Amino acid sequence: MTLKRNIIITGGAGFIGSHVVRLFVNNYPEYHIINLDKLTYAGNLANLQDIENRPNYTFVKADICDYDKIRELLQHYHVDGIIHLAAESHVDRSIKDPFTFAHTNVMGTLTLLQAAKVYWESLPERYEGKRFYHISTDEVYGALQLTNPAGDKTGRGPYGDQFFTEESKYNPHSPYSASKAGSDHFVRAFHDTYGMPTIVTNCSNNYGPYQFPEKLIPLFINNIRHHKPLPVYGKGENVRDWLYVIDHARAIDVIFHRGRIAETYNIGGFNEWKNLDIIKVLIKTADRLLGHPEGYSSDLITYVTDRKGHDLRYAIDSTKLKNELGWEPSLQFEEGIEETVRWYLNNQAWMDNVTSGDYQNYYESMYKNR
Repeated sequence: MTLKRNIIITGGAGFIGSHVVRLFVNNYPEYHIINLDKLTYAGNLANLQDIENRPNYTFVKADICDYDKIRELLQHYHVDGIIHLAAESHVDRSIKDPFTFAHTNVMGTLTLLQAAKVYWESLPERYEGKRFYHISTDEVYGALQLTNPAGDKTGRGPYGDQFFTEESKYNPHSPYSASKAGSDHFVRAFHDTYGMPTIVTNCSNNYGPYQFPEKLIPLFINNIRHHKPLPVYGKGENVRDWLYVIDHARAIDVIFHRGRIAETYNIGGFNEWKNLDIIKVLIKTADRLLGHPEGYSSDLITYVTDRKGHDLRYAIDSTKLKNELGWEPSLQFEEGIEETVRWYLNNQAWMDNVTSGDYQNYYESMYKNR
């Protein structure tokens, strides 16, 4: 059978990427989905064991910075769509090692763009039916003012009336967000210069199953389970907009298929929480599910020195996406966090494997000679 489309999804073994790969493999059996992942510490093929034998799925271990390999893959699989999620994404790591973030996030994106340009322009139809979709972050916009510190349900948002829109100016404050901003600019430049059919989306904080436990929610769930300290930056007053990862995958699906070329779409949940408040929800939920008395883990909260350049508030306005393409979050935060906490508590073997690093040794051995 000739498949209708051949789509590379970069970073498909990671947190968000694995959910996007699963959705496309399951929902579009007529597509061939090529999962391209370098399998760094954040990439784990155990995230995709349920679909790894599907006939429309292929995994390729490769580095997005390897231009010759990317060219070869595009030609071999006759790729007509790229959904680009592969990125270094942890702010603390970017502060310690900005070079890796610039290399992967900027040069990796540029490598994909140039390889796609050269391959697609070599075809008789050139860019017709092609699409390069780049997934970015709300952090490129900088920070918003916290004009309602109490978080009362007044005005447009609980913590202020300002939101990031698609017209917000870029103002990155960390090496991570600066590297993502640079990659966003390259994607738009390839449309404006070469006519490449590109789309960019900027999304708020994601949470849900399969997230690497360096991030707040899985880290704290695991620490609560093992009664370890819960380190809170500063006073825990930083505000983030949270989106359930499967809702993000749904948005990517809609935008890839129906989004307008050369447009930017913001993806968010209108779901702002202070870090300290979300930690309290995690404690309450995990303690209940673990059979602990209410408040049992509250004494684990430990305040630590604030992160350098720590933005105070992010908040995404995804009105454009809702009005144009009909997307909106399917889960309220309380529902999503309940499902998330329950998943991590019920999948301790996955968590133990990830925190031990054993999964990396397994896959390094499997693919070292390929």
